[in-house]
Amino acid sequence: MHFGSKLATITANTPTSVTVTSPSGTGTVGVTVTTPGGTSNPVPFFYIGAPFKSGLSQASGPLAGGNTISISGSGLSTATAVHFGAATATPTVVSDSQLTVTVPAGAAAGAVGVSVTTTGGTNNGLSYAYVDVPTVGTPVPASGPTSGGTAVTIPGTGLTTTQSVTFDGTPAPFSVISDTSISAVTPPGAAGAVDVTVTTDGGSATAAGAFTYVAGSGI
Repeated sequence: MHFGSKLATITANTPTSVTVTSPSGTGTVGVTVTTPGGTSNPVPFFYIGAPFKSGLSQASGPLAGGNTISISGSGLSTATAVHFGAATATPTVVSDSQLTVTVPAGAAAGAVGVSVTTTGGTNNGLSYAYVDVPTVGTPVPASGPTSGGTAVTIPGTGLTTTQSVTFDGTPAPFSVISDTSISAVTPPGAAGAVDVTVTTDGGSATAAGAFTYVAGSGI
């Protein structure tokens, strides 16, 4: 039996079927079977190359998984599995250049390799970071005027991927100082103690009643 011009290794043979190990190749080749009675007409066989991945729509997410991301690249139409470290998920093929997949839960916070398996093989090269749910402490200072504008430092853990900071549900401008500290400026608010919520790629954490708005000057 030949795949194009290359001879295949026959592993089983019956009057109605032949089992072979295909030789290496690329593209489309004709498969022919030769017997004492002659050579058959060629039947097309398609060699599929290993996939190529060019990017992830989201490079980090919660340790619990469950978020859906897109993988772009080429040669993805026959994808059967996406591996996040040791965890495996079944993708949905959108096109030869795009997959969507629900990220499985991770074993621990940190980066893992992402690989895609197709009929043509497996390709690595991308990384995805699992992020722990953050923790949030009491802002310093812990009070300020109802007019807002108080610069505060918010302590916590897992703050590097912070997406938003709110005081009683109102977004506040912020900047990440480190994984354990955020700088924020309070928005205007009603007098009284309010919750401070920080949302990261790993989820949200709330410090209940952690900041107090004081009527008047706040002194």
